[in-house]
Amino acid sequence: MASNTTVKCPAPMKATSDGAFQGDNPLDYALPLVMLQICLVAVLSRVLAYLLRPLRQPRVIAEIVGGVLLGPSALGRNHTYLQALFPPRSLTVLDTLANLGLLFFLFLVGLELDPRSLKSTGKKALSIALSGISVPFILGIGTSYVLRGTISQGVSQGPFLVFMGVALSITAFPVLARILAELKLLTTTVGQIAMSAAAVNDVAAWILLALAIALSGKDSSPLVSLWVFLCGSCFVILCIFVAPPIFKWMARRCPEGEPVNEIYVCGTLVAVLAAGFVTDSIGIHALFGAFVLGVLVPKEGPFAGALVEKVEDLVSGLFLPLYFVSSGLKTNVATIQGAQSWGLLVLVIFTACFGKIVGTVVVSMLYKVPFKEAVTLGFLMNTKGLVELIVLNIGRDRGVLNDQTFAIMVLMALFTTFMTTPLVISVYKPAQMATSQYKNRTIKRKDTSSQLRILTCFQSTRNVPTLINLMEASRGIGKREGLRVYAMHLMELSERSSAILMVHKARKNGMPFWNKWQDSDPNQIVVAFEAFQHLSQVSIRPTTAISAMSSMHEDICSSAEKKRVAMIILPFHKHQRLDGHLETTRADLRHVNRRVLEHAPCSVGILVDRGLGGTSHVSASNVEYTVAVFFFGGNDDREALSYGARMAEHPGINLNVVQFTTDHKVAGETVRLDINDQDRPEARSEDEEFLAEVKEKVSNDSSIKFEEKMIKDAQETIDVIRSYSRCNLFLVGRMPEGQLVAAFNRRRECPELGPVGNLLISPDFSTTASVLVVQQYRSQLPLESLNSLKEHDTTEGEYDSQ
Repeated sequence: MASNTTVKCPAPMKATSDGAFQGDNPLDYALPLVMLQICLVAVLSRVLAYLLRPLRQPRVIAEIVGGVLLGPSALGRNHTYLQALFPPRSLTVLDTLANLGLLFFLFLVGLELDPRSLKSTGKKALSIALSGISVPFILGIGTSYVLRGTISQGVSQGPFLVFMGVALSITAFPVLARILAELKLLTTTVGQIAMSAAAVNDVAAWILLALAIALSGKDSSPLVSLWVFLCGSCFVILCIFVAPPIFKWMARRCPEGEPVNEIYVCGTLVAVLAAGFVTDSIGIHALFGAFVLGVLVPKEGPFAGALVEKVEDLVSGLFLPLYFVSSGLKTNVATIQGAQSWGLLVLVIFTACFGKIVGTVVVSMLYKVPFKEAVTLGFLMNTKGLVELIVLNIGRDRGVLNDQTFAIMVLMALFTTFMTTPLVISVYKPAQMATSQYKNRTIKRKDTSSQLRILTCFQSTRNVPTLINLMEASRGIGKREGLRVYAMHLMELSERSSAILMVHKARKNGMPFWNKWQDSDPNQIVVAFEAFQHLSQVSIRPTTAISAMSSMHEDICSSAEKKRVAMIILPFHKHQRLDGHLETTRADLRHVNRRVLEHAPCSVGILVDRGLGGTSHVSASNVEYTVAVFFFGGNDDREALSYGARMAEHPGINLNVVQFTTDHKVAGETVRLDINDQDRPEARSEDEEFLAEVKEKVSNDSSIKFEEKMIKDAQETIDVIRSYSRCNLFLVGRMPEGQLVAAFNRRRECPELGPVGNLLISPDFSTTASVLVVQQYRSQLPLESLNSLKEHDTTEGEYDSQ
């Protein structure tokens, strides 16, 4: 007998409420509810990312875990919470926003993938990629038969086999790139092979996913699936021929340094939506269209960067986490019940890991990759991520994966990605390189005619003119190989996806890759250094270092060691304002400088930039600088004077050396001695020998002027230093030695600059001269020098004397 019972469908949600004072519950309306959902998701994912940071896990792990926690596996067990914050009738709006965010995020992923890198993929990387796809794909098909016989009975065989194969064979290219960057492996052999293989794997996974979607349509006819696949292929071919010329035309009309026209950005974003509409109409999901357009956008010039800048923060920060929540609401770990289900979870994890790792290791060893590196490659290629979730969600939405299989596969993706970083760290440790032995770790050396190598670091274009003018001053007598400069652009590796786009711009990352001129990017910085190299007799190698600020010092020190440089020149963490005062640029740059001073394999200089030579390169014939060196004594002062003597070889530079000595008649009354007396005779004899040697070498050089000042107290010392305030550059030691320096007040604004450096940056000291504070390399820094790097900041920047 037929039932006359009618089912009342819930009314669709209205967009906005009239407010709580009008008696409306905001959570019953779509807009206020989705705003609350976004806030909840964003906060939870950021908190989890912060908690997982010590484990060096990629943010995608925190976002997947956050989605699972908000779903029925954890908080969703409370039905009151689930009905209030994620009621079933709100899920359509949530899924729509999540997929819109995912659409633009996949466009960004496409922007990160350079098709030209696929063309240059070597045979080794290609073979590793193919084995890393084929072996787990075959094992995934085998596992699918086990699952169909147990928890996935009744599903369509063809689509299920393909979905399982794809899910197990995927390597997450964006996640892998971030892991490699954070572990500083991108320039190692392992990193280069892994990135090339992952790029090939990524493209192959999208092709296989398109095939799986085509097979999983509602119509079981193979002709329909073939038609879908052919139409999708035609769309891709059409885009390849039509899109690049249009994008290149746009890119040509966006010159470097100029803002990108808004109409081009808007037109591209509309094209992304249109491409998504076409591929969704064909039946292969809207994401494909967005991804294909992203791949075809030219990577050079400001156009790609402008697109990333306009899209990524809103998409990655707010909308994309909604996709992880959408997945989490479909993931119910409680459906994995009984020994059979947990056994199947172990089977799936084992199959995924075994296929990827063994397949990669075997082929790597056939190409004579060392065993440790081959195993590391296997672990890296086993990384899963967002693309894995996309595959699983599409499979679930199309009825290919049921709730239990979906939960098992999500946990597999979490486990395999989570274990990547710890396993790689335990197996492969290239950062612990044997210290390379090289002699010239300082400017001061016996053979002054040997090549001088300097690593200069800068964070923005603001520092470039001064650095170039400093290089011009440092080139000495001008032999072609007399000076080699490695110019390192320090860029922070942030949580933003565009950091990986920077990896592509830098070609290689981690420990910085030293660009060859034919491979360099056509940006303002490289052009400036290239022009200087052509005009001067200095060999320059520009590079980009991309790293988290917490580990930036490792990049700088390892690069200095690798390139056997004699000095690292670091930018001061403050810049000069228009009124002449110094203002903090980045506080964390100060900590980078302190760590470099502590761990550097060579001498270090911190450059306080006050515009040496102005805002442009001063040609050799127009150089007219006065450099002042204040010599109190000690290793750092000897290094500063050695650098000054090198500069004085330049015909346009006059060097004033001021040696401070103490009037012993009054020293006992006015100066307090804080240094052990027993060390003084030896240090004094070294200083005297060094000064005598320098004076002998430059005795016939009229551009160098030596003055000896007999000083009674610290105040008189400061007065003498003030008298040289009209020079162009001060060269001072970081930790000079002697009675006078010991008398300076211990309160210092920037202890890493030492007592004299702090005087020269004091607001009370009026000068337009730049300052280079020098620390000479020693295998073990003195305790006083190390302690000064650990001093706390003072609340006032005044420099007092007593």
